[in-house]
Amino acid sequence: MPALEAPEERLKKFKYRGKDVSARRQERIATNLQLRKAKKDEQALKRRNISQSSNDLVSLVSAKEVYTLEDIIKGVNSSDPVLCFLATQAARKLLSQERNPPLKSIIEAGLIPKLVEFLKMSPLPNLQFEAAWALTNIASGTSEQTRAVVMAGAIEPLIELLSSPHLTVCEQAVWALGNIAGDGPEFRDDIISNNAVPRLINLTSTNIPISFLRNITWTLSNLCRNKDPYPCEQAVMQMLPTLSQLLQHHDNEILSDTCWALSYLTEGHNERIHRVVTMGVLPRLVELMTSSELIILTPSLRTVGNIVTGTEEQTQMAIDAGMLKVLGQLLRHPKSSIQKEAAWAMSNVAAGPKHHIQQLIVYNLLPPLVTLLKNAEFRVQKEAVWTVANFATGASQSQLTMLFHSGVLGPLLNLLTAPDMKIVAIILDIISFFFQRADRLHEKEKMYLLMEEVGGIEKIESLQLHQNCHISQSALNIIEKHFGEEENGDIFPNPGLRV
Repeated sequence: MPALEAPEERLKKFKYRGKDVSARRQERIATNLQLRKAKKDEQALKRRNISQSSNDLVSLVSAKEVYTLEDIIKGVNSSDPVLCFLATQAARKLLSQERNPPLKSIIEAGLIPKLVEFLKMSPLPNLQFEAAWALTNIASGTSEQTRAVVMAGAIEPLIELLSSPHLTVCEQAVWALGNIAGDGPEFRDDIISNNAVPRLINLTSTNIPISFLRNITWTLSNLCRNKDPYPCEQAVMQMLPTLSQLLQHHDNEILSDTCWALSYLTEGHNERIHRVVTMGVLPRLVELMTSSELIILTPSLRTVGNIVTGTEEQTQMAIDAGMLKVLGQLLRHPKSSIQKEAAWAMSNVAAGPKHHIQQLIVYNLLPPLVTLLKNAEFRVQKEAVWTVANFATGASQSQLTMLFHSGVLGPLLNLLTAPDMKIVAIILDIISFFFQRADRLHEKEKMYLLMEEVGGIEKIESLQLHQNCHISQSALNIIEKHFGEEENGDIFPNPGLRV
């Protein structure tokens, strides 16, 4: 089992422990990377069109009801446009099956180059539509399958179809490009470099159906996704005004995908956060944090959480927009995923200067934090522990007194039996820090008594035998420094070491 870093090194990663503001913010981001992992309620990377209605621009009826793969291969290679259409439509229907679509068979049959060729046949919009739909569903598959679509040269003709006078063709091209962009930064950047962003933005200004606008918003969000590398600054600056407008929309799906886009654009760097907050979106994001719809609440909270990983000024902008007024109810949210995100956001504010910590007190956020430490799922409790650590190590004496009196010590001591060694080490650091400040706070006697009440001494003593040397050493240091007979006199008898 790998050893933890020494407690004193862990403390350096808390607020005001030997790092400048920028470094502390980056430590916070690195510590909470797991929040960036995809979860079941997060936005889909790719989407397959499994609608059973063809929406054909030209109604063509085939005399043949069932097409085999051989029929399809023969049809798409025919010189007859009607046969090409019918074979392509048959391929699309196979690829639109809800379960086990034969993506691999279609690719191995060599049909993708023909489908890409059909995208360019502007006199035959019905054929373009079916080809775009088939390619959309192939690109919804694995990275290898998406790559087959890209390597056949599909990106440029799909972008050209964004100017098609036929809305169904145009919308299907948008969907296909969204799937390709969702595969990763390489294809995302290929789409951006072919000037797709201005065309997509232009489409949002037209009077299009709501389903079409949803697809455009989702595709734009995929063009904002991924950070290795991030999308180029020019593309981001092109998209931000449109995303800011879409954030005012009434449709839940559009709001959700817009918030996800902004969450991607606020990950990691203060400069990226700056571009977003200067669009004036924070008040609307905070408003959306009150939504009863999880698909809106989750990404809006994530975005604001990202913003408060930024500079103190950016964090203050979020506070000024009212995020702390909303955070209390989110810490009490029935879903643990929201509790976790809210606790993470709170920990970022707690890692700020003393006047930010004071705002946490003003908005009465310590009681729900203590409740999470006591009763929440362990993954939420971990975020709450980090919040206490950031708060404690950056607080003034009066703020630390309020933290101590909020009731955090008992739940923290109970978590010393947790299976997560990092969290145990952090809790020991917090307890040690409390003791270091106890004399100045005139709270030392009360702390000893409370420790005894909740069985804290026994818990810490037992950790002296922990398999992790840093945990055992931290526990030993606390016992020797703060529970020796000479140290405590009559206040607390020497419990002895159970070793």
